[in-house]
Amino acid sequence: MAKQLFRDGTEVVGFYVRTVKSGPFVFVSGTTSLDRRGRVQGKNAAEQTLITMRKIEAALKSAGARLRDLTRLTIFVTDIRDMGAVSKALAKALRGSAVSSTLVAVSALAVPGLLVEIESTAVVEARAIDRG
Repeated sequence: MAKQLFRDGTEVVGFYVRTVKSGPFVFVSGTTSLDRRGRVQGKNAAEQTLITMRKIEAALKSAGARLRDLTRLTIFVTDIRDMGAVSKALAKALRGSAVSSTLVAVSALAVPGLLVEIESTAVVEARAIDRG
């Protein structure tokens, strides 16, 4: 099964790519609220979650998937007390979709000030193409 790679310009090393599609699966690597210049966006965990989910949605779209195709999220937070705010932000971002998920507290993320990082997996079912 051939892999399709979808780069978004934020890759910092040659082996890393933001989004990979293999068969019906779309994998989006750990995503944060960093902008293209490497600056943290969002003042708190909820804001960072919403920004991160918008970036994940764009990554999914580049590979032909949608938020409703998500099947799994792994969420990393630097403060477990942010779990409630992150969960509420995810519910808002997912717009009624349900996914399996794991939330893990970690001591730090790649850049100081980052509070949330999210990995995701989607499964894209065959869809009829509207040719009208």
